[in-house]
Amino acid sequence: MASTDTTPEAPSKAKAEDLAGLEAGLDALDAVQTHRTPIREVLVKKVLPPVIAVGLVLLVWQILVAAKITDETKLPALSSVWDSLSDMWMKGTLLEVIWTSVSRGLLGFLLALAIGTPLGLLVARVKFVRAAIGPILQGLQSLPSVAWVPPAVLWFGLNDAMMYTVILLGAVPSIANGLVSGIDQIPPLFLRAGRTLGATGLRGAWHVVMPAALPGYLAGLKQGWAFSWRSLMAAEIIASSPDLGLGLGQLLENGRNNIDLPGVFLAIILILVVGIAIDLLIFSPVERWVLRTRGLLVKS
Repeated sequence: MASTDTTPEAPSKAKAEDLAGLEAGLDALDAVQTHRTPIREVLVKKVLPPVIAVGLVLLVWQILVAAKITDETKLPALSSVWDSLSDMWMKGTLLEVIWTSVSRGLLGFLLALAIGTPLGLLVARVKFVRAAIGPILQGLQSLPSVAWVPPAVLWFGLNDAMMYTVILLGAVPSIANGLVSGIDQIPPLFLRAGRTLGATGLRGAWHVVMPAALPGYLAGLKQGWAFSWRSLMAAEIIASSPDLGLGLGQLLENGRNNIDLPGVFLAIILILVVGIAIDLLIFSPVERWVLRTRGLLVKS
């Protein structure tokens, strides 16, 4: 009669092989490529598509004007907008106008960051504060920033303090709510592990809460910048004064007052370009770094 192998070595060997296979699978999941993408590939995949899209928009624009599908009193020719740009460059006012708005926007955003971050931590971690202030922050975030311009003018007059007040009232709720949302998504295990290791209070907020909430916080920062920029443009358009200097919003309003349609479109294009440039130069690299450090970005 044939005998079967009933020794304990066979099951243990199979178990060891299963564990080895499981470990190899987990290692494969953890092995995320973090090498830098060649510059040529970045240009082809990330720079070329938006350039083509902008080129198509300009082509359609030119076709509409050249074929006289639309009147030049409603859509100016590209050459007219270019002439307005060249005229500002020759006069040396182009960079000055852009810097006036950009400096205000960035400074206002930094002030909103300094206020919105501790406010968001306080709302997220203290139940009473959350119950009292949380709904107000949500309401402020949905309130159009332009609504704050009239009271800000009455409070401070036509000066930079009015501009920064409008920016803060528009951006702080977005930053605070973004941080609250990020903290709400932290797994409770992280917080318990931090407390076990002695990371409580400010130490816990710095070493556990903020790093874990970083993706949501970063989304709040991007939205906060968008609100800062839009709030500033609304303030510059409505509250115009020689004492405030010439910014992009004032440039847009001057074009309307002077019935200068090429100047109006030039101001719109400059406002759009600055907003996109800030996102691409500041927020996009930070976002890619966060994703790369968390193993969520296969190629950068």
